[in-house]
Amino acid sequence: MQAWQVHQLGEPSEVMRLEDVERPVPGDGQVLLKVRAANINFPDALMCRGHYQVRPPLPFTPGVEICGETEEGRRVLANPALPYGGFAEYAVADAAALLPAPDSLDDAEAAALHIGYQTGWFGLHRRAGLEAGETLLVHAAAGGVGSAAVQLGKAAGATVIGVVGGAAKVAVARELGCDVVIDRRGQDVIAAVKEATGGRGADVIYDPVGGEAYTQSTKVVAFEGRIVVVGFAGGSIPTPALNHALVKNYSIVGLHWGLYGTKNPKLIQHCHEQLTELAARGSIKPLVSERVPLAGAASAVQRVADGVTTGRVAVLPSLANGASA
Repeated sequence: MQAWQVHQLGEPSEVMRLEDVERPVPGDGQVLLKVRAANINFPDALMCRGHYQVRPPLPFTPGVEICGETEEGRRVLANPALPYGGFAEYAVADAAALLPAPDSLDDAEAAALHIGYQTGWFGLHRRAGLEAGETLLVHAAAGGVGSAAVQLGKAAGATVIGVVGGAAKVAVARELGCDVVIDRRGQDVIAAVKEATGGRGADVIYDPVGGEAYTQSTKVVAFEGRIVVVGFAGGSIPTPALNHALVKNYSIVGLHWGLYGTKNPKLIQHCHEQLTELAARGSIKPLVSERVPLAGAASAVQRVADGVTTGRVAVLPSLANGASA
C-alpha cells in the first residue's frame, strides 16, 4: 500500500514522504481499516515537528482521525493507532473505540465529525455548561476546531461571536452562522466584543489559539464567565494571572478530549450519539473546504500548519491524483 512516512522531524512539507510499505498488521483488539477519508488536524503538523504530546517512533504515518471501512464493509470513524496513521490506504485502530459513521454525512464530512466536534461538545457542554441565551465567543472561528464550536454553539441556542483573521475567513464565519464576526487583523477585538455585548462580555470563550487570543479573552469574559482552553495553535502558551480570575469572578477550564477515552469512554459514545442526531437534523455539518488525493497530503498538512485553510481539509486515498474538490 501507499502511505506517508515521517523519518525525521521538521515541517510537514519537508519531512513527509509518500512510500510503498507493507499493510499494517492489527494487534490484539485492533482491526484493519481501509481509509475512505482522513481529516487533517493541527496535531498532525505538531507531530511532524515533534511538538505534540504524543511522539510516535520514527518512521510513522501521521493522520489522527479517519472514516474507514472494516473488512465486513462497515463504515466507521476511528482514531488510528500510531505509528500507522490515516494518511495511507490502510490503517489500524482499536476495535472497542470504533464509532458508526453517520449516514447523513459523506466520508470526508464524517471523518471531520470526530475530534473537532467531540472536543467542541465536551468543551461547551461538559466543561463550560453553555446554556441557551448565553453569548459564546469563538477564536479562530473559521478553522477546523472553531467552525465546529460555532455550529455547536448555534445548535445550543447561544449567540455566537466569531474572531477570525482576514476577509476570506470573515465570509466563512458568517456562512457558519456567527451572529457577529470580528476580523482581528482590522478591528480591535476587545472593543468590538464589548460593543457587541453592551459591555457585558462573553459568557463562554472557546480558545484553541492561546497567546494574545487568551489575553483578549480575559478582558472580555463576563461575570461568572468560563474560558475553555482547548489548544495553542498560535504557538504561545499563556501564563494566567489567577488574581485576575479571582477579581473578575471567571473560570479557566482545560479540555483534553483524549483523556475521556481512558477515563470515561462511555461519554465519548454518548457524545457521538448526540452529534449524530444533530447531523441528521442538519443542525451541524462539518465544513470541508478541500478534498485532496493521497498524493496531496503533505502540502495540505503544511497549509493547515500555516493557518491558511478554512474548515477542514480531507485526504481521500480513492481520489485521483491531481483532483481536488
